Amino acid sequence: MTDAVAIPEETAPVPLLEPREGLPPVVVDETALAATIAAFAAGTGPVAVDAERASGYRYGQRAYLIQLRRAGAGTALIDPIACPDLSELGEALADAEWVVHAASQDLPCLAEVGMKPRELFDTELAGRIAGFPRVGLGPMTENVLGLSLAKEHSAVDWSTRPLPEPWLRYAALDVEVLVELRDALEQELDAQGKLGWAKEEFASIVAAPKPAPRTDPWRRTSQLHKVRRRRQLVAVRELWLARDRIARERDVSPGRVLSDVAIVNAALAMPLNVPALQAVQGFGPRVNRRQLDQWMAALQRAREIPEAELPPSTAPHEGPPPPRAWAEKDPLAAARLSGARAAVSELAETHSLPAENLITPDLVRRVSWEPPVAPDAASVGAALRGLGARQWQVDLVAPVIAEAFVNARVPVAPQE
Repeated sequence: MTDAVAIPEETAPVPLLEPREGLPPVVVDETALAATIAAFAAGTGPVAVDAERASGYRYGQRAYLIQLRRAGAGTALIDPIACPDLSELGEALADAEWVVHAASQDLPCLAEVGMKPRELFDTELAGRIAGFPRVGLGPMTENVLGLSLAKEHSAVDWSTRPLPEPWLRYAALDVEVLVELRDALEQELDAQGKLGWAKEEFASIVAAPKPAPRTDPWRRTSQLHKVRRRRQLVAVRELWLARDRIARERDVSPGRVLSDVAIVNAALAMPLNVPALQAVQGFGPRVNRRQLDQWMAALQRAREIPEAELPPSTAPHEGPPPPRAWAEKDPLAAARLSGARAAVSELAETHSLPAENLITPDLVRRVSWEPPVAPDAASVGAALRGLGARQWQVDLVAPVIAEAFVNARVPVAPQE
């Protein structure tokens, strides 16, 4: 297989500074939206799609600007706050292939406004499969097309209204050459013999069901590992839930209401009154009295929860135990996992793509913990398919994992 294409080092990328047809006005009313829908329905070929969120500023992951570009239609910038129902636009684009960079980030917020693709080309995922070491939109555009995109507005507050013109220009340029990038990556994947792999991956993204709500999301609090006692753990939960409620009501990012570090510090200290809470790092004089009372109320709830109702020290776990425990629980399973990981890593290197894209590490763990009775390639492949692996992945990894299982041996402890 060929290596990924790259612009020679001595060739400086050409800055992409202005949309080729100029900066379009933002679509903010039904009349302009209807005209945009008609133009994009009449366009041809794939449609480049991007969305800007206000992560770190607002609650949730909703879109605050949606950018589109299609041959024959040009570029459109749509305000989904002013035009919250874009299902008619989604239907107008239903037969087009959508070109998205990092689809897993943008598709959920697009679905919220009624836009969902039926056919997809993810340029970030294509870059991973093609073996590019850097797959951000900027590096990919430079390496593949020889064009540089300015990224200085990537982390701004996109809920700002009106949006400044430099931000809008940045947003329009994100879809300016996305279809050209798609075409070049398709050629590269085809040359490497990986185009079929990528198409299977794209189809699986489109077909994936909406993810179920995360169980106990408060357990993702940073530095939670410092909390050992269950009473302190329930304090983290109550503070997290209070913060989430306040953030949702105020429509601000939870981290702007109270930091994870402050939550953990308060849970460890379990202060008994407001002055004691103010002495905890993260609850200083800048926190107003009403908020301090809310945090104290959360801590009081944590104190009053009966012992039998305290959350377990570790999250309820589905599937195999953590790999660090395998050597003690099942040494042969640990040997299978070690061999399978090494085999997958070597195979991924041979095909110049990340091991986690060749096969999800969780699937390797699951099939290693509970292998088929006959650990041949067909049985391992069937087990992987049952766990959700794509056929191209099964075809590649099932034989090497099966061989690793056959060769797995429990290490013999040295005799005294």
